[in-house]
Amino acid sequence: MDDLRLTSLNLPGINENKRPLVIAGPCSAETEEQVMTTARQLAEKGFKIFRAGVWKPRTKPGGFEGMGEAALPWLQRVKEETGMLVSTEVAMPKHVEASLKAGVDLLWVGARTTANPFAMQELADSLKGVDIPVLVKNPVNPDIELWIGALERINGAGITRLGAIHRGFSSIDQKIYRNAPMWHIPIELHRRFPNLPVICDPSHIGGRRDLIAPLCQQAMDMGFSGLIVESHCNPDCAWSDAKQQVMPDVLDFILDRLVIRENVEMTESLSALRKQIDELDNELMNLLTRRMRVSREIATYKKEHDMAVVQTGRYSEILDKRGAQGVLCGMDAEFVKKIYEAIHEESVRQQMDIINK
Repeated sequence: MDDLRLTSLNLPGINENKRPLVIAGPCSAETEEQVMTTARQLAEKGFKIFRAGVWKPRTKPGGFEGMGEAALPWLQRVKEETGMLVSTEVAMPKHVEASLKAGVDLLWVGARTTANPFAMQELADSLKGVDIPVLVKNPVNPDIELWIGALERINGAGITRLGAIHRGFSSIDQKIYRNAPMWHIPIELHRRFPNLPVICDPSHIGGRRDLIAPLCQQAMDMGFSGLIVESHCNPDCAWSDAKQQVMPDVLDFILDRLVIRENVEMTESLSALRKQIDELDNELMNLLTRRMRVSREIATYKKEHDMAVVQTGRYSEILDKRGAQGVLCGMDAEFVKKIYEAIHEESVRQQMDIINK
């Protein structure tokens, strides 16, 4: 199993009264008035960690790219006047240097930066000898090894107050979410590193303020350590990500209604149900084994008759038919299709082994 040298984030709000750690504030620090107004409203509701983007990564030039170092004194003022800790995103060593000089309490690394090993190593080098919590967002693409690699680089610099942020993954298919959650990836990250805090970013996953509440609840149901949520005093007028920000009182309303479920000892009835799951999984493995055996027999036939391994028409027929069957059985068609895509990929691999012998 992979290993990280970890200590507690040591941040206010985490594990207090069994409530999640919450980091809240606007997507961008736009003006001193906007920052202070939002911070005061959040502080009045009891929030303890303020977030605001000072440097904003933009793929296309010409958009609002943040106020830069000019906004750091505003964060200092938030800290002095409200008592909140302050946090911001860093992407280059000079961002780290300026943030530390301004007394920023927590740093996070964005998805674009996480995907760049060279940038991550430069950030890691700039953090050597510093004791500060650092959160690393998942990379834009769904690559858990890339995410782990970024965490390892920061950890290798001596940062043990380390956490991960799940902000979802970019997808060419525009569906309900701005960034597909792909929950199995942060779940696998937590399985590998049980002591690594994983924080959910419902703002960037959803991309819409009406999705904040259900995504927050879903994250809590999955055992996430906390939430980082974009909150603005006047969201509709925000200079960036206006559609996914909520007012501080709305955020307080959402979080107040979160249901935090406890881990309890497994009851006899739950144990019996899990036993059924294990038995069904064994049946599935037996069926898959039999299916692959037939696939290999088909490969032998194709080899003898000089037939191509992949029969596109047959493959499309299977996906469509099984997807429709899945819907009739109460399952999502895309879920069923993904299962059969994986089965087909393994079937093709085994058939190629036969044909190439």
